[in-house]
Amino acid sequence: MWEQVRSNQTRTIVLVVSLAVVFLLLGYSLGMFFFDNGTMGVIVAIIVWAIMNLIAYFQGDNILLAVSGARKIAPDDHKRLYNVVEEMKIASGLERMPDIYIIDDPAMNAFATGRDPNKAAIAVTSGLLQNLNRDELQGVVGHEIAHIKNRDVLLMAMCSVLLGTIVILAWYGSRFLFYGGMGRSRRTISTGRGGGGAIIIMLVALVLLVLAPIAAQLIYFAISRRREYLADASSALYTRYPLGLASALEKIAASPYQLRAANQATAPMFIVNPFNRKMTELTSTHPPIAERIRILRAMAGASLADYDRAYREVKYDRKGIIPGAAAAGLVPIRAPSPEPPDEVQQARETSNVMWRLSNYSVIECACGTKLKLPPTFRGSEIRCPHCGRLNSP
Repeated sequence: MWEQVRSNQTRTIVLVVSLAVVFLLLGYSLGMFFFDNGTMGVIVAIIVWAIMNLIAYFQGDNILLAVSGARKIAPDDHKRLYNVVEEMKIASGLERMPDIYIIDDPAMNAFATGRDPNKAAIAVTSGLLQNLNRDELQGVVGHEIAHIKNRDVLLMAMCSVLLGTIVILAWYGSRFLFYGGMGRSRRTISTGRGGGGAIIIMLVALVLLVLAPIAAQLIYFAISRRREYLADASSALYTRYPLGLASALEKIAASPYQLRAANQATAPMFIVNPFNRKMTELTSTHPPIAERIRILRAMAGASLADYDRAYREVKYDRKGIIPGAAAAGLVPIRAPSPEPPDEVQQARETSNVMWRLSNYSVIECACGTKLKLPPTFRGSEIRCPHCGRLNSP
């Protein structure tokens, strides 16, 4: 396992440097156009790149959680979720319990973030909690714990921020070039001072502005896919029940909802691509979800060796995904959890915690009906819809 993690880290260094090169080329092109000095643009790009990396390192997790609308919960807020995270934390050997967040969204998804295993967090959507049984929830949480254990979370947080910066810079840069560049070129041509050169510089800058986000996204794809396979393998090992994650992925794939808070920069953080998966599998940061499910269902055991064998069979890949020395061991698949799924109870416990996190107050009518009032309610009385009694807040 650690051999594969080190291999991923080496690939990461190369890919992050490539992402930085794209960023510097973008700075050079803008510097040539706005300052007639590419070096000036590179210097500005380096300063921005350094600032954004510092922000990503120290505040990247908070930024991603805030952008996703995630809210932190306490152990008593959602006991089933807290217990599952605690189980996976123990199984993985993490020293510290990750913070737990819930995103109020009917879409089914989850992600992990943080600077290192000692400062990490897991966020799941309310839709996920309402629709997954305990084994399935374990599989998803195990996958996210694996990202923390394998130290993927810092890389993905930093890449998300850097990719977002490239996209924003390219967007506004192209607008400045389109609206200001044409006027500048016309003035240069009318005065007879290097008009052709100005136009060429503008065209080159425009090409780089278009290609930079695409190149950055392709680099991001390369960073993410192999890590997803390794996280799936680790989840199967932690839970000793690969069918749980497979079933969870099937439910997520069948869900009609799209996560509202997701964007192209944060999409690779989630367990599955939050956008239209049928249209994006070939260009997604994640492996095809159907392929991940087939690998998990093809496992004869729950060890890394079993995952590697299943990967070779499904992908027709002799090389495999996990080095042979790290894939040794035998871990039998356990029996399914005896806890029967209760969809009504799951929906109730999830909705209750979202009411509390949104600061709703609860009034219990004499007939037993619980009335939930938003924090903006200013009335002096509220009528029970069941018995008609008037209740004071």
